[in-house]
Amino acid sequence: MQETDPKVIRNRYRALLRALGSPLPPAELKRVRSALNLLVRCRNNKTTITGQSSVEHALSVARIVVSEIGLGVTSAVASLLHDCTSELPVGKSEIVRLFGKSAASVIEGLGKVESINTMASSYQAENFLKLILSMAEDVRVLLIKLVERLEYMRRLDGAEPAVIMAVASESYFLYAPLAHRLGLYNVKSELEDLAMKYLDPEAYNMIAEKLRQTTTSRNRFIREFSAPVREILSGHSFSYTIKSRTKSIHSIWQKMKNQRVEFEEVYDIFAIRIILDSSPENEKADCWQVYSLVTDIYQPNPSRMRDWISVPKSNGYESLHTTVIGPRGKWVEVQIRTSRMDEIAEKGLAAHHRYKGIKGEGGLDEWLVHIREILESVSDEEKSVIDSVKSGLYTDEVFVFTPKGDLKRLKQGATVLDFAFEIHTQVGSSCVGGKVNGRNVPLKHILVNGDRVSVLTSRNQKPKSDWLSFAITSKARGRIRQALSDEKLKDAADGREMLMRRLKNWKIEYNDALVRSLIDYYKLPAARDLYYQILHEKIDLLDIKEFIRKSREKETETDVKEEIRNMARPEQSGKTETDSESSDYIVIENSVEGIDFRLSPCCNPVFGDRVFGFVTITEGIKIHRTNCPNAPFLMANYPYRIVPARWTDKRDENASFRTAIRVTGVDDLGVITRIHEVLGATRVTLRNFSYENRDGLFEGIIDIYIPSVNILNGLIKKIQSVKGVARAVRQER
Repeated sequence: MQETDPKVIRNRYRALLRALGSPLPPAELKRVRSALNLLVRCRNNKTTITGQSSVEHALSVARIVVSEIGLGVTSAVASLLHDCTSELPVGKSEIVRLFGKSAASVIEGLGKVESINTMASSYQAENFLKLILSMAEDVRVLLIKLVERLEYMRRLDGAEPAVIMAVASESYFLYAPLAHRLGLYNVKSELEDLAMKYLDPEAYNMIAEKLRQTTTSRNRFIREFSAPVREILSGHSFSYTIKSRTKSIHSIWQKMKNQRVEFEEVYDIFAIRIILDSSPENEKADCWQVYSLVTDIYQPNPSRMRDWISVPKSNGYESLHTTVIGPRGKWVEVQIRTSRMDEIAEKGLAAHHRYKGIKGEGGLDEWLVHIREILESVSDEEKSVIDSVKSGLYTDEVFVFTPKGDLKRLKQGATVLDFAFEIHTQVGSSCVGGKVNGRNVPLKHILVNGDRVSVLTSRNQKPKSDWLSFAITSKARGRIRQALSDEKLKDAADGREMLMRRLKNWKIEYNDALVRSLIDYYKLPAARDLYYQILHEKIDLLDIKEFIRKSREKETETDVKEEIRNMARPEQSGKTETDSESSDYIVIENSVEGIDFRLSPCCNPVFGDRVFGFVTITEGIKIHRTNCPNAPFLMANYPYRIVPARWTDKRDENASFRTAIRVTGVDDLGVITRIHEVLGATRVTLRNFSYENRDGLFEGIIDIYIPSVNILNGLIKKIQSVKGVARAVRQER
């Protein structure tokens, strides 16, 4: 593979040094140079998922980390090596010697998440968890990973179509919300815009063009609006800067969809930002004075006032926002903040290191604790983890107070019950209501900003299942589910004791087979549910006695018939769905005459697949592939119903079996025709070929009848080799 152009490396390296504020001290320059040398040794002949040189990519990430995020030499060194931590030719002690303990720690943290293939959806949750855990150790790991993703998105045009869709989707649903929660609004907006460019190009291009067309008139209006503001601020001797900020394309599109309006009807396309040069002790007073002066000129909308100076957001964001009526009756959003606040708004978490000791950092610590609580309160299944964490990332907040005046941040829409669990699990579990601003309210009362809340508890109260219908925070819902589960286990143990005592009185043996038959009879998911319903009298014990009596009578009748059947030959061929009259393809070992079998539609076995039989209650024996998606569940829960099965040694040449192939690829001209040609040249009967096109890609399902699994595997290989096909696999139904 071609090596990276030395001239390109040199230019990117100089750009990094300029961002770091060269000339650097000799020791710091040596660290950066050593990192570059290691990078070139490891990645000089390799490329990234976007087709870019790995060396160029790492240098770009390091420059962005410094110039756009605001980090320093240690982070620049770690950024240079972020993509090759597993390939470094030196050990940990040498890394510490070359770059220092701090840089070595960040490099080690990056190594923890580097090995995860983030393009595979099944690893998304694990990847996310590792990012959060690494952030708990050193937040620079997460910041570098966010910048890495931003750099990928800026160069995504060079990637394969399948990679583009995967990277854009993950950036939108995972990385953009992370950037938002850390206060990296510029990164968040750019990730959303770039993701939209690939995921919804038509809407993106439409809004981009309309913004371009309205640039001149927008700039004219901004000058007209700003002139009297500049005059009054200068008259009061403020040192200030006025900027305008156009909404991101994604933000405009969201507003158009949510409000169901056209582009021209979105009134706050841009905002005016007033940035003051104030000393720390005068920041708040100066911002409120400027607010007063601006609203003397333009009429404000009281419902659109937002004070994030008195109570900053949990990510440290501080600013005054108001919306006023400007020239020609147009609404304009005005943001008032100081230079310090603006840097934190632009660079988020990284800027807090510079202003350590000034308010705003505590909320981030609270957020990290909140995320850890989420991770503790949900199962480790991917969907529940990612959904729960996302719900914690995307939400707006409500600020309420304890009776002592302590501030609590909760998800918007939180109830008194959510507040109680936020205080303590025991308080939440025994909560019967609350007092909000001195007035008694029920558990489900929704809190609003500024409420003073106290919790009313009772010793006799226990969590109830209906609480889940109005508790919305992850902490509360997790604790309620856990309490309900513990209570159900206790009730199930009592129900089991009740059943065992009654069976002993009836002189009936208690065993697993009996319990399984009762579970099947009442169609319950597990024994715990059976015992629970017995305790709460949803299942009558006399009904159980009657069921056992009838089952024993039936077993006696069956035993007699079994003796007669055992005189027949021990092996009997079954019948397939494709030819119920004459097929002898399957041998069910130790089968009996009169029990039919069918090929299961959940996995569609084909002649030659490894198979087993499953005895159903009403449909005879179902034949499944051993790698059927349902096989682990059937074998784990109903081992006594599994019967060995195999194909006969000889196959009927005229027999065929239904199956399907899933095909994905690039929607290239003629690709469908080429697939049809392959099908026509193979011994298959085409039942249906359906496919969909989207964003230059296609996905199709080929429904066929085929003689054997060997022919099926050969057909899949032929389809895979067709130009334009990215992947062909057997479809699991």
